Amino acid sequence: MSFEAYRCENGHVTYPAHTVCPECGAEQRETVDLTESVGTVVTWTTSTATPPGVREPNHLGIVEFDVEGESVRALGQLTEPVESGEEVTPVYVAELRDPDAGIREKESQSWDGYRFSPVSRD
Repeated sequence: MSFEAYRCENGHVTYPAHTVCPECGAEQRETVDLTESVGTVVTWTTSTATPPGVREPNHLGIVEFDVEGESVRALGQLTEPVESGEEVTPVYVAELRDPDAGIREKESQSWDGYRFSPVSRD
């Protein structure tokens, strides 16, 4: 599984997917794999009141990636608390939340995805 952003025919990069580019209205033409990319934490927060099945506390961050001169931001869970400006990379997780908790049928959605993990700490 890859962590994908999307590029329109005019070169704008967005995440998550949109039918048309939110910047110019052009069709989204291709995917951009960010799985091996390093991003920078723009801001973060810790939620202590989480939905059923989501770990508590739940660390969340907005991470900005540079894709050939275009920036794209993604919101996601963090593997641990971070600081703004810290570099992170996407890390695949088989279960972002507990499929047995909540009101949805397990088979009705995917439970896997990506969290962001610090690249290095001095």
